[in-house]
Amino acid sequence: MTAATPRPDAGKRAENLRLAQENFDVLQGSRNAARPNPATAPKGLWQGVGEMLKAFTTKGGLTITTAIVACGVLVLTPQGRSVWQDPEFTVTEGDPVLPGQAGRQETTVADAAEEAASTGTAPTLMSEPLPAPVVAAPEARMAQPLAESPSLFSETATLGYNSADEIEFAIQETTEAYPSADPNPLKVVVEEPVSTFSIDVDTAAYSVIRNSLNRGTLPPAEAVRVEEMVNYFPYDYPAPDADAAPFRPTISLMQTPWNPDTQLLHIAIQGEMPTVDDRPPLNLVFLIDTSGSMNDAAKLPLLKQSFRLMLGNLRPEDQVAIVEYAGSAGLVLAPTPAGERTAILAALDGLGAGGSTNGQGGLEQAYAVAATMAEEGEVSRVILATDGDFNVGLSDPSALEDFIADKRDTGTYLSVLGFGRGNLDDATMQALAQNGNGTAAYIDTLNEAQKVLVDQLTGALFPIAGDVKVQVEFNPATVAEYRLIGYETRALNREDFNNDRVDAGELGAGHSVTAIYEITPVGSPARMTDPLRYQPAADAGDSPEIGFLKLRWKEPGEDVSQLMETPILPDMGSAGTEAQFAAAIAGFGQLLRGDTALGDWGWAEAIALANANRGADPYGYRTEAVQLMRLAESLSAR
Repeated sequence: MTAATPRPDAGKRAENLRLAQENFDVLQGSRNAARPNPATAPKGLWQGVGEMLKAFTTKGGLTITTAIVACGVLVLTPQGRSVWQDPEFTVTEGDPVLPGQAGRQETTVADAAEEAASTGTAPTLMSEPLPAPVVAAPEARMAQPLAESPSLFSETATLGYNSADEIEFAIQETTEAYPSADPNPLKVVVEEPVSTFSIDVDTAAYSVIRNSLNRGTLPPAEAVRVEEMVNYFPYDYPAPDADAAPFRPTISLMQTPWNPDTQLLHIAIQGEMPTVDDRPPLNLVFLIDTSGSMNDAAKLPLLKQSFRLMLGNLRPEDQVAIVEYAGSAGLVLAPTPAGERTAILAALDGLGAGGSTNGQGGLEQAYAVAATMAEEGEVSRVILATDGDFNVGLSDPSALEDFIADKRDTGTYLSVLGFGRGNLDDATMQALAQNGNGTAAYIDTLNEAQKVLVDQLTGALFPIAGDVKVQVEFNPATVAEYRLIGYETRALNREDFNNDRVDAGELGAGHSVTAIYEITPVGSPARMTDPLRYQPAADAGDSPEIGFLKLRWKEPGEDVSQLMETPILPDMGSAGTEAQFAAAIAGFGQLLRGDTALGDWGWAEAIALANANRGADPYGYRTEAVQLMRLAESLSAR
């Protein structure tokens, strides 16, 4: 604590000491001394010491306990260490000093924040008593409103003292980490006509946002990934023909809800759903984080309940193994047929949380176990369940990416399930899932576990297309500007599209993917940039095309990609209920991020658009989204 304590604010320290001295003088005892009587008559020092010693069983016990306490004070407290160490703080001449406070260090919120910014660590506060408040009259205290409870994720809160100088203290900051990426900028077509990105079927961002809103807190802007919000929902897109590619693209145009002078280009990809009865045997390795940070009702206990739901959807010929990791990694359950539910559940129930988080050791052992289970024609998967707090071994996201990338070539993919809040390392979880050719999801309720591990289990574990890339070339004769809404962490270079060695996202059985561009037609008053004086002339002939869509993918297990191409025409079809709802969710995400592209379009408009396009909504996901929008609107107005 001494090493982490920043330099004090001398002025604030002096003021706090002055207030403490005043309160000490005012509040100690009675203003008028009690009159001596036979029961309370003053006694001499030695008489009092003698009576105290008589009360003890032995004088030796008193000596020993006193020595222990004294040593503890000298060794364990900053004040005690200052007696036998050189103090880091010297009292300035003229500063008011209370008895026993010479050399005391004080930490202010501003100092803690300054040090946190310079060191990259969370602020650390000294465990010393706060200065006493100035006491108000009883009637003033009764009239004082109750202080608002501090948010779980807020950085500071204010004590409800009735004082001119309110006392602030820092609440323990979370260590949550999210991938850092600014929203996609507006692009000028004549300068950058081509947009390339990898598909994304992850849903973790939406669940994290929902969890934050249900806790009464707006999510951090960096936690909002719009494409994961849009792709959280199932859509009724047209399915591919039986003898065609494993997925089918659908393109539509609609007027932008937040700007009547621009358009939304809606690109939907719907994957086929193979016959589930014909699926190959499945080998699963549950890699479970049992470190001390998982000791929370929303973490390890919820994890156990979630895996219980999943076991009910496995077949007897499937196999399950369990590897746990904390300070070290260990095999909890050897590969066991899924039909032996009693043995599997007993292994799950026996897990407990404690220790550090050796993510590297856990991953290495999980892949080693998966290798022993793999057979020709079978599917092997590692499912990592964690709060993302990797603090031992291979904890750097870039190093983890390389490790997982090497392992995916063996055919064993990695999916990541996040649990709990406070130290959720979303950045690491995303890096693992993306490089492991798996999916990333966040589970905060048993209902979400049902959605991820039961309803969408087939899509998560059985890919139908690998390394799926999307490239759109816009026609400068018809489109002046464009911006891709979301997919910031999935952006690819233009040349990556034709490079089969560049990894991209996987499309699972029955999965759908949605991408939305906002485009500004040539001649629209919504154009944000001036035409270049010497810009090259747009030469697209007489083509009315808005752009050209290209899709690349690999068949599972193949190394060479296939190509699908289709022109984007202005009359390809108007947007229906599915596209309209996706646009409402895209607006929801942009409002949460505070994007400026929406103008005056706000929560009321987003709620109205989503409400009008909820469709059948058999599982209530869209109805829940509307309620979350209403909640976000209320929290934004505070």
